[in-house]
Amino acid sequence: MLTSVLFFSGNICLRYATTATATATATIPQAHKSSSRGSLESENADQVPFATLKGTMSYETLQAITVKPFKHQTMTAVQSRVLSLLPDLIRPHNPEEQDKTLPPRDMMVKARTGTGKTLAFLVPVIEARLRAIKAAGKQAVQDAALVTDKNLEGRVKRVFTRTNIGALIISPTRELATQIANEALRLSYHHDGFEVRLFSGGLSRRTQMRDFMKGRRDIVVATTGRLLDLANSEPEIKAALATTEMLILDEADTLLEMGFREDIDQIKEFLPPSPQRQTFLFSATISPAIRQIARSTLSPGFTFIDTIGANDVPVHARIPQYHTVLPSAADQISHVLRLVAHDQLTNPGKSKVMIFLPTTKMTQLFSTMIRELKSTALPGRSRTNVYEIHSKRTNDSRVSTSEQFRNDKSGVSVLVTSDVSARGVDYPGVTRVIQVGIPPAPEQYIHRIGRTGRAGTGGRGDLVLLPWEVGFVTWQLTDIPLKPITTNELKSQLETLAEKYDENPAVIEQDESSERVRHPRSSGRDARTNEKLRRIEGLPKGQKDIAVSISSNVEALLPNLEEEAIKETFASLLGYYMSKSPELRVQKGVIVQGCKDWTTGACGLEVPPYVSAAFLEKLGFSDGRTKRFGHSYEDRSAMYSAREHRWSGRGSQRSRDKAKAPPRYANAESEELDPEDPVSDPSEFKTPRYGRSHKERSNYGESRDFRGGRDFQGDRQFGGDRDFTRKDRDFGGNQDFKRDRDFRGNQDFKRDREFRENRQPREDRPFRPRGGDRDQWMPEPGMESNRRRKIEQEG
Repeated sequence: MLTSVLFFSGNICLRYATTATATATATIPQAHKSSSRGSLESENADQVPFATLKGTMSYETLQAITVKPFKHQTMTAVQSRVLSLLPDLIRPHNPEEQDKTLPPRDMMVKARTGTGKTLAFLVPVIEARLRAIKAAGKQAVQDAALVTDKNLEGRVKRVFTRTNIGALIISPTRELATQIANEALRLSYHHDGFEVRLFSGGLSRRTQMRDFMKGRRDIVVATTGRLLDLANSEPEIKAALATTEMLILDEADTLLEMGFREDIDQIKEFLPPSPQRQTFLFSATISPAIRQIARSTLSPGFTFIDTIGANDVPVHARIPQYHTVLPSAADQISHVLRLVAHDQLTNPGKSKVMIFLPTTKMTQLFSTMIRELKSTALPGRSRTNVYEIHSKRTNDSRVSTSEQFRNDKSGVSVLVTSDVSARGVDYPGVTRVIQVGIPPAPEQYIHRIGRTGRAGTGGRGDLVLLPWEVGFVTWQLTDIPLKPITTNELKSQLETLAEKYDENPAVIEQDESSERVRHPRSSGRDARTNEKLRRIEGLPKGQKDIAVSISSNVEALLPNLEEEAIKETFASLLGYYMSKSPELRVQKGVIVQGCKDWTTGACGLEVPPYVSAAFLEKLGFSDGRTKRFGHSYEDRSAMYSAREHRWSGRGSQRSRDKAKAPPRYANAESEELDPEDPVSDPSEFKTPRYGRSHKERSNYGESRDFRGGRDFQGDRQFGGDRDFTRKDRDFGGNQDFKRDRDFRGNQDFKRDREFRENRQPREDRPFRPRGGDRDQWMPEPGMESNRRRKIEQEG
């Protein structure tokens, strides 16, 4: 069995490619439509075996799918619809083609994420590449006027594979790109010498270029930022892109949501034109923007395949979702642990929980606490695997942890993560998503929920809020079917489940026909040994005592927490929530007090951390709720300094001549920080408001991971180092650089500026009077022109 993390030609590759998005119906103009057969569930009920594709693809590809390493037997709906078009779908471009019965070469597919669409487009990619390599060798022999020459054919094939790109696959995030690359490696398992290149941020640019120059270029998987960087700076990349035979836009809706429309247009300039270039576009939704990019990217008459039925509902409308407004911050950690315990008892042997936190600091704190409490507060006890992913971890560490959680078969696993895992990553079998605090944006709540309930499976979502965060549910999630559940209700449900479990312990059933599963902490133990381990160590009797003692165990741990870590987490929460005051409908003073109460109630500090007025000002405490958000008091007061009459302003006329004293915070921005303030730079935690475009907020993201907010500006998916240059960034570069390019780089603006700087002083310039003859030039009164001065000097 292949390992899930492969180091191949300098590329780290993962598997499975998905991103949760809502679905919508749309009409595709100028397209050959392939009608949908109903809902996804009804299509899956009529599954077609892969064996029916024998003869339409190579034997090696079919072996990889059905025998090793995939071991799939039946196709999903999207796979059946796409692969049934083989082999006509991958025929080479022929401008003189007259057969109108053949399907169009370009294709647009609407498919829900998590349904196997990665395999659906990789099979045609590999088969088309094999056919192109074979055709290049035969063409060389024919050009040499020979019947056969294996040596010549072999040489031409080697040169062809090292100069021409078979397929370029564009992905919105580096995680999704690595998953696609790893999937391609597994699918080409039986094809000798087949290689996959990965261009994404977070990995060595030099290593990627070295491997690209030395090896084959069968498939190139890339994110937009790194690909554009290489194409603009490396002539070899630019020349290779001009030979690309296929273009795949995966998660096209996500690409547009993250603001990569311009990047896609730039990438197309490096590629052969359509229809010479074959293009596939995969998306979970069909919006006007998607239709527009389809018209500009696909050739007219492209095939449109819709595998999402009209009666299908999105994940966030299908799975049960609950929200809890905690009585106080002291109940937060205990309530989250009860949710995890509830899932482990509800799904014995297959519990897989994701916990989303608003900031990186809070992610680090919660993961530490759950590790310390798992042996005494969770049914899985010490066997519960706790994983941690956030932006401050290295890229290799994030990739490794992500793969471990994806392949975890322990049945009691927990992933504590920031928003780096909200989009573009597929974790099969997630049974519950727990969101602590409000997400960075309302739509991000939906993307997080999409980690569970994938491909028609079950799941559950829970949102845990502090009392002053309730405005998020009231104002931002009005269309989400959330059900309230109190802390006492959950406590009662957990104790009832634990009591029933003690009376009749659940037996975890294993499919004896499935492959042998390795325990993540064992070497060579088979499924039966792991099953015995689960019964003895994982979920023993005594669950009622564990459920009752969760609160007391949390209270016993709080004195051991490091005070400095709590202060840093407190600062990150201030920066995170400060900009979201208008959306929560609470004053910023309430947010500050709520975060202070969190340090004493949830973390056990006797006295809340001190923050100076200067620190709060740098976090945006004095920012208003209007368009002047982000400006200082002086900037706002300057807007009213040019009034024509004093009485034209607002306020009482009796005090019109009195000097209005500025508010207390007006001068706080220029003050130095207090030594008692948190040690981190306040600007590191400051985050944008809701309701802005991704480029204005610039991971979005995604998918945002707030340390505060800067790592999201630096790298949209994982955060990343603030020292990264534009060339090293994954998603289109520094937004400040783009603004500089748009404004300071504008040539007309430069010429205007140079003109203003180099023009004559006013006393030396001629002056045109307001009245009289417009053709009469006169010197300005009291001053002389250059011409008169020059004449007098010469005289």
